[in-house]
This record gives sequence, C-alpha cells and structure tokens, in this order.
Amino acid sequence: MTSKKNTTIIFTLLPVLIVVLFLINLWYGSVNIGWLDVLNTLFSNDDIKSAYHIIILQYRLPQAITAISVGMGLSIAGLLLQTTFNNPLAGPSVLGISAGASLGVALLVLLGGVAGSQISGTIALLGDMAIVIAAFGGALAVLLIIIFVSGKVGNAVTVLIIGIMIGYLVSAIVGTMQFFSNSEDLHAFILWGLGSFSKTSIFQSVSIFLVTIVFFAAIMIFVKPLNALLLGHQYAVSSGFNVKLMQTIFILISGFLIALGTAFTGPIAFIGLAVPHIARSIFKTSNHAILLPAVVLIGAALALGCNFISKLPGYDASLPINAVTSIVGAPIVIWVIIKGRRMGNA
Repeated sequence: MTSKKNTTIIFTLLPVLIVVLFLINLWYGSVNIGWLDVLNTLFSNDDIKSAYHIIILQYRLPQAITAISVGMGLSIAGLLLQTTFNNPLAGPSVLGISAGASLGVALLVLLGGVAGSQISGTIALLGDMAIVIAAFGGALAVLLIIIFVSGKVGNAVTVLIIGIMIGYLVSAIVGTMQFFSNSEDLHAFILWGLGSFSKTSIFQSVSIFLVTIVFFAAIMIFVKPLNALLLGHQYAVSSGFNVKLMQTIFILISGFLIALGTAFTGPIAFIGLAVPHIARSIFKTSNHAILLPAVVLIGAALALGCNFISKLPGYDASLPINAVTSIVGAPIVIWVIIKGRRMGNA
C-alpha cells in the first residue's frame, strides 16, 4: 500500500493536473486563442460578446466540464461494477446499458427513414434534446430490466451474464435497424456512436457535473459494504450487510451514471473500465475510502486528456473521442489481463 505521505502528495497533484488540463482544453482548438485571452474571458465582467467569449464560454467550457463530469461518472460506475461483480473486467458496457442508449437513439434516428418523414420532422424540431431523451430512456429501460433480474436472481455473476446477453440482443436489434435504414439516418447514428463531449450547453454540462457530485457524495456512505464485498459474499453477510440490497443499489447508481453520460455524449469506451485499475496501481490499495475519490480525480483528468488529444490534428473537426479513449484505455486493460495471469502463475 502507498504510504500516507505519498497518498497525500498524489491527492494534491491530481487536482493541479485537472486544472492544468482544464485550462489547456479552453486554450487549444481550431481557433488560436492566447492564454491571457482565455483568463480574461473566464474572469472578466465584460459583457461584450466577442468571438473569444463565444468560442470559450459556449463551446470549449461546456465541453471541458462535460469531459470532467462524464469521466468522473463512468469511473465511479466502473469501480462499483468491478466490486459488485468481483470481476476486474466489469465496466460500463457489460450490463448492456450503453447498448440500451444506442437502441433508444436508433429507434429515434433510424426509424425516421423507415416510418416516413413525420418522425424525421419531429427529430429536426426537437433537435439534440430528442436524442438525449431517447438515449436516456433506452439506457434506463435496460437498467430497469437489470434491476428486476437482480431482484429475482441473487447471484451477481448470473446478473452479469444476463446483462451481457441483453447487450448482445440489443446490439443485434440495432444492427438490423441499421441494415434497413437510409444512408443519411445511418450516417447520423454512426456519428452519435463515435461519442463527443461537445454536444452540451453550459447549463447541461453544469447539471451533469452537479448530479455526478451528488452521486459521488452518496456512494461514499457505502465505503464499508464495498470493502466487505471485496472479501467475499459470506464475509459481507457475516458483517451484517444485506448483500442483495447493496448490490442492487450499486447497480442502480452505476446504471444511472452510465445512462446520464451516454445520453449527452454517446458511448464513451474504456474510461470506466480502465480508471479503477489505474487508481489501484497508483495507490496500491483496495480501500474504497481512497479508491472512490481517486477514480473521480483520475477519471476527470483522463477524460480531459483524451479530449485534448482528440483536438491535436488542429483541423476544424476533432477526432472521435471513442477512438481516443480506446487507444488510451485498451493497452491498460491488456496490461491488467497480462498482470493477472502472471500473478496467477506465480
């Protein structure tokens, strides 16, 4: 375990890293804006809507806040799922909740080409908010199914397997809808599936952030049952915890955080899966009193870093955030698998 002094140092450096990455995300983009202009825009009381004000306050600032919020939310969800199912490879995608969000968007976007122009006209009228509502509704629908199943089946591993099967089933339905959709609707759906932190307004981004903070504060209450679950089902029961109820609560919180992030940004790969492993490697502990704040800070920093990397080509359009998070996250997961096998053979 990392010493108390080193833990304090790391927890001091991580917020500094987040602030630096946050400012870099406000500074760098297709339009060159000087550091002083960024700071003046953030801290001045000038009401003049200059081009810099519009670019920073209406585009880059919501994007950076959304990256922080979704990075935090997915990382919390990943840690909760890995603890709940006692599986290091459990992540936001395993329960099929992200696939449920995709189904909601597919029903809205792809059915427009099948059912006629009336649906397409409704989508155009409602704009991006219609896609957010559809994604959130699809994700929550799958989450309710998972909660219902977990209430009937006491075994967490069985719930995990059922969640994976639901994900495959939903993906098959979406694939079939893609086959019968027209090229324009298919293009719009694929763009949504690539993920982006730039789809939110400042009000939406701040709202996501505040909701995520509330859920983080709530989950900190459950540090003791989370630590007990690490030592096995029987130990948690003997410690006086209602394991079935705790698992349901953890799945519900995880699912809501996944649904919230996916609805506004599209599916974001690997952050929820990789960040808990990064936190364990850095802090050398399984204590959730340390891991929960650690994944929040690391998740925010990683999401901001990936968002910055997506801008690096310097063109008017950014790289798909899903591609960047996969490039960063996949090697970490591979490393975890190899490390686990080495430890098993030792």
